[in-house]
Amino acid sequence: MTLYPHSTWYFYLDANAFFMKPSVSVDQQITSASHLESLMIADRSIVPPDSVIKTFKHRSAQHVDFILTQDHSSLSDDSFLVRKGDWAHFFLDAWFDPLYRSYNFQDAQAHALEHLVQWHVSVLSRLALVPQRTMNSYTHGNDDGEKYHDGDYIANLHGCEKHENRDCEQEAKPYWEHFASMLRNT
Repeated sequence: MTLYPHSTWYFYLDANAFFMKPSVSVDQQITSASHLESLMIADRSIVPPDSVIKTFKHRSAQHVDFILTQDHSSLSDDSFLVRKGDWAHFFLDAWFDPLYRSYNFQDAQAHALEHLVQWHVSVLSRLALVPQRTMNSYTHGNDDGEKYHDGDYIANLHGCEKHENRDCEQEAKPYWEHFASMLRNT
């Protein structure tokens, strides 16, 4: 945010993920107000399948400062967007506050995020949850709503480094080659 102060949105993308449509802007894919409003998931449990804390039923894109996805079990912190401003500084400071880090959450960063979204209305009120394949398709998985399909915006090798039976380099190869060919053709 300090390096690029004139940006409107900041996109965090996990190191194990690829943009699969580099010629399509984030604004075209996600952040334009009309498109974002068509993507936002209303009245969805924050922690699937049945958390009592849910996304707002009615939310205007102009009030959204934080966009992310969820998979079959939790919010996904592998890919998210945060809008420039004071709220973004507050949110990032809160998320990475040593107090939350000392809670010994099972999956530290992700569970701290879930805690903030569920129990701090100032975070929930600025959140837009969008379908996972909008900006965080997993290359490995069973659920059709989260698994990468040709034409998806992001291919995420989610968890490849945590499993012995997965080879991140081999798994990444076809996505890297596709990404490189897209760059050559633009």
